[in-house]
Amino acid sequence: MERFFEFMMHHYILVSAFMGLLIAYMLVEMQRGGRSVSPQTLTSMANNQKALVIDLRDPNEFKQGHITGSRNIPYARLTEKLPEIPKDRPIILVCQLGQVAGTAARQLKTLGMQEVVRLEGGISNWKGQSLPLVKK
Repeated sequence: MERFFEFMMHHYILVSAFMGLLIAYMLVEMQRGGRSVSPQTLTSMANNQKALVIDLRDPNEFKQGHITGSRNIPYARLTEKLPEIPKDRPIILVCQLGQVAGTAARQLKTLGMQEVVRLEGGISNWKGQSLPLVKK
């Protein structure tokens, strides 16, 4: 560890450049996928703000377990189902790991949706926190 600090002191320009690039990368990635919310925030938004939870997974995965009150619109059919999505409520997008939801959030924002967020970590994070799923 002592050598690490010595390196940082002797190569402060390299370390500064690295930190700047790291911060820029993190900011770009956060903007690209949109804002993410925790499972607890999702529950709060659904209960208090009447947020619509949209599950982007395919119907078979949806039947194996989904968040209570969520609506299944597979990612491949999102643009054709756009007229059915209300614009006056917050939208929370859910997928398996959170990556597809980030892409879908960007897409919906370019189409005029204002308040679109994604569940951080997707259903995997939800299951990891032992939160309930509805199975059909």
